[in-house]
Amino acid sequence: MTFDCPIHEGAQRHATAEALTFAGQTWTYAALDAEVARWTAALEQRGVGHGSRVAVLSTSHPSVVFLFWALGRLGAIHAPLNARLTAVELAPLVEDIGPVLRLAQTALAERLPGAEPLESWATNSRVPSSTRVSLHRDSPRVILFTSGTTGRPKGAVLAEGAFRASARASEANLGAHRAPRWLGTLPLFHVGGLAMLTRTAYEGGCLLLHERFDASAVNHAIDVAGATHASFVATTLERVLDERRDRPVPDTFRLALIGGGPVPTPLLARARAASLLALQTYGLTEACSQVATERPSEADGRTAGPPLPSIEVRIVDPRGHILAVGEEGDLEVRGETVMAGYWNRPDATREALRDGWLRTRDVGVLDARGRLTLLSRRTDLIVRGGENLYPAEIEAVLANHPAVQESAVVGVPEPRWGEVPVAFVVARAGRPAPTGDDLTAWCRQSLAGFKVPARFLFIAELPRNAMSKVERGVLRQQATR
Repeated sequence: MTFDCPIHEGAQRHATAEALTFAGQTWTYAALDAEVARWTAALEQRGVGHGSRVAVLSTSHPSVVFLFWALGRLGAIHAPLNARLTAVELAPLVEDIGPVLRLAQTALAERLPGAEPLESWATNSRVPSSTRVSLHRDSPRVILFTSGTTGRPKGAVLAEGAFRASARASEANLGAHRAPRWLGTLPLFHVGGLAMLTRTAYEGGCLLLHERFDASAVNHAIDVAGATHASFVATTLERVLDERRDRPVPDTFRLALIGGGPVPTPLLARARAASLLALQTYGLTEACSQVATERPSEADGRTAGPPLPSIEVRIVDPRGHILAVGEEGDLEVRGETVMAGYWNRPDATREALRDGWLRTRDVGVLDARGRLTLLSRRTDLIVRGGENLYPAEIEAVLANHPAVQESAVVGVPEPRWGEVPVAFVVARAGRPAPTGDDLTAWCRQSLAGFKVPARFLFIAELPRNAMSKVERGVLRQQATR
């Protein structure tokens, strides 16, 4: 099976429908198709063709959208770089990619030597190109670097078929919605941002693109601009509810996907009271975003939900033997959404992919209804006296304490037990600050004694890397000083 550009298809079917909005500007499918054709011509003039790789350093901006679809029309590969990285961090990634062209937003250009200005790059291209190569399911579409929390970042190669399969699976789970209007606050260098970009195009919808998250702008999009779907993490969901003072969302807003870890039960209750359906999810870059998501009709906030339709999940022991319901083990994923491999990293690819299964290095458990609970990233596992402790389980308990904004639990060496858990806690503003004794008592209500953190260290904010993931290595160092 081959695929045409969905923007061109949209221009033929619903030319006047909105395809993209940004900072007060709107592009219909016809207008976006014309812009993409102009960018396609500019790329052709520079010799970009099938298999060429183009590196781009930018925050979310319409030019990234134009570039993404233009590269697809040429069979070239989009290589977005994290706009939060330094020049030193970016250099080895660019070396790995070997791009024929480097583009950067003007404000970021000094971090990417040799980059040309993104915003004005195609300005002189007047004659649009009619080139549109047919893409196959296995055609490489994107090289997206992982966060590198366990070593040098690796570039996951995501094919055209992976994005399309992800969109189909998500729609099958959430239910068809004609011309969805997805609120795009996740960056376009993140798999979640690209998932929304592609999903709206495949479904004839509109991407309401925001350069960055702003709670006021999000609520305006929900209340005024007709946003139907959004993706948040717990902290941004809370900021949205705070800003709107828990006013119910309009009927036009359908649901929000919540990623990034467990969501406090009181926050889910607040969302429901505001008529905002919040669905917990689990996903990763190597599986093109979503793997499991709660079903709208069954959401209770207790798990990340079952695997999406057409995606398989299993729990195995270290030797690859499948474990029974309720048994904790390594989480593996299979389906069309799984990456083709890591760019120029054959050894890492063989380690990650086994007999068609993606070895996520995450630890989880499936319940009798097939719903997934993520317990830990494998590298975050704490072993105390032979017992496995999962930071996510402890953090979920702390998240429900009214005086805790967020927390992170790490293991530190201890002579008697080998390791013990230590919790770093960010106290919630406007509440009396909790003490270590308060939190110990709170945890003992829900956790076995050996799971209760040995210490609670209070911190102004959690250290995060460029992908906003908590830097647990930094916390371990602080805990052992």
